[in-house]
Amino acid sequence: MPVVTRFAPSPTGSLHLGSARTALFNWLFARHHQGTFLLRIEDTDRERSTEESIQAIFKGLQWLGLDWDGEVIFQFSRANLHAAAARRLVEEGKAYYCYATPEELESMRAEAKKKAQPPRYNGLWRDRDPASAPAGVSPVIRLKVPQQGATQVLDLVQGSVTVNNAQLDDMVLLRSDGTPTYMLSVVVDDHDAGITHVIRGDDHLTNTFRQLQLYNALGWTAPRFAHIPLIHGADGAKLSKRHGAVDIGSYRDLGYLPEAMNNYLLRLGWGHGDDEIIPRDQAIAWFDIDHVGQAPARFDRARLDHLNAHYMRLLPDDALCEQLAAFLPSALDATQRRRLDRALPSLKQRAKTLVDLAENASPFLQDAPLSYSQEAQEVLRLSGAPLEQAFAFLETAEWAPEALEAGLRQVAEQGGEAFGKIASPLRWALTGCRVSPGIFEVLEILGRAESLQRVRTALAFQERK
Repeated sequence: MPVVTRFAPSPTGSLHLGSARTALFNWLFARHHQGTFLLRIEDTDRERSTEESIQAIFKGLQWLGLDWDGEVIFQFSRANLHAAAARRLVEEGKAYYCYATPEELESMRAEAKKKAQPPRYNGLWRDRDPASAPAGVSPVIRLKVPQQGATQVLDLVQGSVTVNNAQLDDMVLLRSDGTPTYMLSVVVDDHDAGITHVIRGDDHLTNTFRQLQLYNALGWTAPRFAHIPLIHGADGAKLSKRHGAVDIGSYRDLGYLPEAMNNYLLRLGWGHGDDEIIPRDQAIAWFDIDHVGQAPARFDRARLDHLNAHYMRLLPDDALCEQLAAFLPSALDATQRRRLDRALPSLKQRAKTLVDLAENASPFLQDAPLSYSQEAQEVLRLSGAPLEQAFAFLETAEWAPEALEAGLRQVAEQGGEAFGKIASPLRWALTGCRVSPGIFEVLEILGRAESLQRVRTALAFQERK
């Protein structure tokens, strides 16, 4: 049977890391088996579902390169099919109309609380004649859950998990206003779409017992289930906003590449020996559920930074410039682009994110006079003779890296100074920064005229003592 997976987010917020990993695992499993990957928007919560969230989900998946097959399925549009399934079960005697009043339901909850038990429906209308229903009460439809035996999930990650049916009450399928519940909608939609494998977070495991009972009642074959552990923060607690950014859009805006994020999410709970760098084609070839672990994965921002730096260095410079454009204040003119092209091979060796890279590139994209920070101004005020001597040499120097290096080292030697006494203030003068590519490389990137103008501006700070 061809593999069919699905990603089914609720559009009540942005695409979070955990949901993105779930989407990735479903996508990889389908692509590995030459199957189908579907996208279903579970928008039945009309009060909380928003168009903004739907678009954020689309944008996040597209950024990650997780393309889906066919049209997007919107769950709310299928509500009449969900309701029809519930009514069929009533006709077959597998579900029933429940006329319990709010007061009766509250009494059941109070009784369970008194016994330190979870709130459960006590089957009040399970075998009663609807003819005895009280006036003015709109009924719900409940599933007749087996009261004996057990329900077993043969999970592809968690193994065999069993619950006694006595622990599960008769769940609501159709609310009193005629709207279907999540449990019913999911089962009907997965069946109609031919879903063969449901890969989702292990927080859904308890739902699976109920959904299997519903599959059995409807006479349908259930898909295989794989419940993957949740992602935790470095402190071992469930990942949340207190651990930092948790949605995919934030990481895109922080300057991470989709290749790095995919590689990182893949390694959160799945492994292939000691392999860490796993590009897309290799991930498709290797991915299968049997390599998903049972322990929660821990989010490690430093590891993500390492992967992102790796993928940035792998990108051809032209492609990296295209990615970088979104993080620059404006479009580049010809001079700026030429400087960036020269600086990029060195700059990308020092950057972890595109934001870092844009910040490091900033000195090369400005024209003199630079706007120096307070720290830079203080260094330049105290730079004294070494910076003056460097400027005097640069005015007549041959503008080639080897000649510049030999000449500046000779200037330092003649002045009885260590080379750093010249290099440090010169770096501040040329870039306004403490760290940059090699000083001779900076001079070559900027060119003679721009370099001299920047040093001339820097020397003016000495006159302000």
